[in-house]
Amino acid sequence: MKEKLKYFGFIFGFILCITILVSCSKSENTAADSQKLKITTTTTMLKDLIQTIGGDKVEVINLMGEGVDPHLYNASAGDVEKLANADVIIYGGLHLEGKMSDVFGKLENSGKDVLDVGNTLDKNLLIFQEENIPDPHVWFDTNLWILEAEAVAAKLSDIDPENKDYYMSNLESYKKELSDLTEYVIRRINEIPESQRILVTAHDAFGYFAKQFRLEVRSIQGISTDSEAGTKDISELADFIAEKKIKAVFIESSVPRKTIESLQEAVKARGWDVKIGGELYSDSLGDKEHNTNTYIKTVKKNVDVIVEALK
Repeated sequence: MKEKLKYFGFIFGFILCITILVSCSKSENTAADSQKLKITTTTTMLKDLIQTIGGDKVEVINLMGEGVDPHLYNASAGDVEKLANADVIIYGGLHLEGKMSDVFGKLENSGKDVLDVGNTLDKNLLIFQEENIPDPHVWFDTNLWILEAEAVAAKLSDIDPENKDYYMSNLESYKKELSDLTEYVIRRINEIPESQRILVTAHDAFGYFAKQFRLEVRSIQGISTDSEAGTKDISELADFIAEKKIKAVFIESSVPRKTIESLQEAVKARGWDVKIGGELYSDSLGDKEHNTNTYIKTVKKNVDVIVEALK
């Protein structure tokens, strides 16, 4: 109970600080400050998307760095100013930033310009888990990512109509790149024998990817890393892997590898030696060092790792 009261106390104070800063920032913005749209976003995927569409007309501040798990992210005191000073806040929604949902709602109610990109998608296109909880990992479907790119372009054009043609031109170029990316993924997935097109990961982040590119996906945890990985989950998945003689399972950059290592040991105890096929980027992009610092590079890296381990 004390922990809950402490958490809600922090949230209340956090929102109060933002409300004060929002009202101050409205009166202190100057013409020089407003040369570029100031956008605060959450995940690395959205940061890349907004920079791609916005180009040199926007300044993007991101709350979460590479390798940060958005499911478990708690807003820090330093995030207050980043949110308050933004011309618009853009976040993933669909419960992706689970612990910040209240903050975004309060900001919108206070008059802040907020875009929930997940809410712009047709619900019939979403994957739902039990209790009608949407799977938030929509960026792994390139067609849904195009729809979110269109929503971002529309938002930027709405608040900065003078540069609408610029944003729309960037959008069209990006859509062509995403179309090429889709064709690349299809070609690579076709290299895997159909019987081996089974993707096993730590948490259920690849449902949209599997649906679009016709793989079967299995995971230890659910769509949120906030869920617990039980002994029964590992045991049942180990049985499945050993029975199907799956070649490889995959760790994730934003999820501790211990659950996959436990699964690997459980499979070995059943007489089948499954390897760890490599690291996938699920809830975060990578970095320049690994050539995974953009959405397109990250998706290509993921599919390359998957194909090389399973084919």
